[in-house]
Amino acid sequence: MLISPAYAQDAVGVTSAVLNYLPIILIFGVFYFLLIRPQQTRAKEMKAMLAALRRGDRVVTAGGILGTVQRVKEGSNEIEVDIAPNVRVTVVRDTITTVLKPVAANDAKPG
Repeated sequence: MLISPAYAQDAVGVTSAVLNYLPIILIFGVFYFLLIRPQQTRAKEMKAMLAALRRGDRVVTAGGILGTVQRVKEGSNEIEVDIAPNVRVTVVRDTITTVLKPVAANDAKPG
C-alpha cells in the first residue's frame, strides 16, 4: 500500500469539520442580508435626509414635536424650528426623526 490509512482518515476529517461549520456560516449570511445590510441603508438614508434639511420643511423630533424649520445653522448641529406662532426652539439635528412630505390634495371625487 502506498497511502497509509492515517492520511485517508485525515482528509475525511477536514471535510467533516467544514460541514460542521457550514450552518453557522449560513446563519451569519442570513443575519447580514436580513438585519445588518438593511440597517446600514436606513442609516445612510437618514443621514442624507438630515443633510438635506432646509427652511420650510415640516419635521418631527424624537420627542414627538411637530414644527417647521426656520433656520439651519451651517457648520453647526443646531436647527431652529417654529413649533407654534411666535414660538421657536433650537433643536439638535440628530433629534429629528422624520421630514414630513406634503401630500397633494385629491379634489376629484371617484366616479
